[in-house]
Amino acid sequence: MRDEITVIGGGTAGLVAAIACAEAGARVTLHEAHATLGGRARATAAPHVAHEGPHVFYADGPHWSWLADRGLTGRLCRPPVRDALRFSFVRGGRLTPRPPAGLVRMMAAGLFREAPVEEDFHTWATRHFGEPAARAAANAIAVVTYDADTGRLSAAFVWRLFRRVFAPRPPAVRWVAGGWQAVIGRLEIRARQLGVRVEPSSRITELPGHPTIVATELSAARALLGDESLRWESGHCVLLDLAVTTDPAARGAAVKGSAAKSLGIKGLGTKGLRLKNPAPRSPRDRFIAFDLDTGGFHESYSMQDPSTAPPGESLFQLDMPVRAGESTAQARRRLEALADLTVPGWRERVTWQRGGTARGRTGALDLPGTTWRDRPAVERGDGVFLAGDMVAAPGMRGEISINSALRAAAGAVRAAKGRGRAVSA
Repeated sequence: MRDEITVIGGGTAGLVAAIACAEAGARVTLHEAHATLGGRARATAAPHVAHEGPHVFYADGPHWSWLADRGLTGRLCRPPVRDALRFSFVRGGRLTPRPPAGLVRMMAAGLFREAPVEEDFHTWATRHFGEPAARAAANAIAVVTYDADTGRLSAAFVWRLFRRVFAPRPPAVRWVAGGWQAVIGRLEIRARQLGVRVEPSSRITELPGHPTIVATELSAARALLGDESLRWESGHCVLLDLAVTTDPAARGAAVKGSAAKSLGIKGLGTKGLRLKNPAPRSPRDRFIAFDLDTGGFHESYSMQDPSTAPPGESLFQLDMPVRAGESTAQARRRLEALADLTVPGWRERVTWQRGGTARGRTGALDLPGTTWRDRPAVERGDGVFLAGDMVAAPGMRGEISINSALRAAAGAVRAAKGRGRAVSA
């Protein structure tokens, strides 16, 4: 009989782990508590395809090579030149195409300078580049941390993220057609082709007696394993998805959607509007905007991938980190102020919108004195392994899920083979 492995969780980490185990010859069963697979990589149903937070890939790591080698990335998208040029920064409450000089110096320094693990980013960056540049850089990279005080995190952690996003080199960012939901679909097909038994609507409350990969959120893994040490720092932000047209007169009647319920995000609501004669997008709408004042971020879905919105509409996502002591309503007002800049007149042009809150589920953040190696270990002992975006594996956000899943799969396969030899002996 083939070595048996159980995977708990059907998000990106769980699917990657299941595939890697099956490719190694193991018999794999994947359990997912929800009716559909995908975890935080799920998207809303067409015609407006929106994710829980920005979802892009960076093609400069092993996670991407693993996906690309198996043809799982699918078709790639890129924005037309006219849209890509709508790249902006918010400074002093206004849009500008140019970052401040101090931030430019930091971008150039990213090619060769290193930062310490023990010191916080704001202190280190202030000493080398000045306080305004340090503050602007922390806010610029908040799109990755979802944290309103990114400067408090480890200098090495933040600087590594900043270099990935802003260092002057050929851009590594990749948009896949149909978003991450399309990648999830391909992962599921690949898993089933390899013989993985996929069990949706299957909630596991006890571990089986063979090697198991727990690919859930850290809070769920903590409850399942009864291990209070399974904790790590994460972010807190509010989200806003907007679909707009340039012709307010073309707006139709509101139709309630169900995307919030299907994604299961706390505080999420939706409403949709149908267009009869949609108009082209406004040339004033921004493609990408980094808010250097408050840490907000704005990005278009549809400029690079028109399939994410109906013809004649543009789809955007904005996020804003919630400050300490601030209510979500206050953060949402700051987020809407950002939308006023990047999607002018959106309130009169909106055709569909969705708001949400993400807290404690936005990927790992490393405080001063810690690195990814200090996060909850992948191998837990007794044939149990962790995978997800807050465990001990390198990368940022979803990359951590893939990299940890591959490590967990390798360990689970070794454990299964060792157990099989012990039983036969």
